[in-house]
Amino acid sequence: MSPPPWTRYATTVTVVGEQVAELVDQGILIWFAEGAPEELHFFTVLHRPTVTTGGVRPGDLVRIDDRAFRVTAVGDVANDNMVNLGHMDLKANGDTEPPLPGDICLEKLPLPEPRPGTTLVIEGEAYEAVS
Repeated sequence: MSPPPWTRYATTVTVVGEQVAELVDQGILIWFAEGAPEELHFFTVLHRPTVTTGGVRPGDLVRIDDRAFRVTAVGDVANDNMVNLGHMDLKANGDTEPPLPGDICLEKLPLPEPRPGTTLVIEGEAYEAVS
């Protein structure tokens, strides 16, 4: 029997930029915590984190409302960005090597279009937080 999942990160969407739908069609979601510079808002999902105790690793699950995506790769600076800035570049490309150091690659499935109130939860096995 496997251990229960551990919530590494949890957040709720507060504002969705006007160009987010176009990026979703390309398999990309760019997230920033509230308080991000205004020039980023038009292409960004702004959110309010409630759990920031861990990072993300390949094999973890990213849940966006009722949809789940397996993490396939994590860039070198992705965890620092996520935990410290609430910044995530989620790319549903199935890559096992991240194209950019800040990318979090997910299995290649259609992404949902977030709306205010949408939740994102990252779950993994119970192990020490990563950073």
